[in-house]
Amino acid sequence: MTVLIRIALAVLFLDELVVGFWNQVFPESFYNNFPTVALTPPFSEHYARDFGGATLGLAVVLGIALVAPRAAFVIPAAAAFSTFAVPHFFFHLTHLGHASLGEAVFLTAANAVVALLGLLVIVLTLVRDARHRRRPGDTASG
Repeated sequence: MTVLIRIALAVLFLDELVVGFWNQVFPESFYNNFPTVALTPPFSEHYARDFGGATLGLAVVLGIALVAPRAAFVIPAAAAFSTFAVPHFFFHLTHLGHASLGEAVFLTAANAVVALLGLLVIVLTLVRDARHRRRPGDTASG
């Protein structure tokens, strides 16, 4: 189960690292070239860099959880990511008016996958650790 948790964390970490770095270092390029971002309100370097920095912060905690997948790291990292990803999914789901059918499908599917992945990491970690606690003589917490 830890392998599945690590794979999910790796996907989320890489997603946040790429998006955060691109947005932090090249905010106008991100706005102009990342799929569907131009569908949102006008470009703001300030907001783009703030979002990039916050996204890199999420990448840091996801990276720590990836390297040391103990519940004490994994659950807060996945919860922090999900606090962003779930509302982000619903925002885009309700703001598809200017998107083509292809953009709408891509945006909805991509945001749904990462939002669900963050929640799945929490569930898998809780299940894994509950199994460890039920094993006789096993005192591992994750």
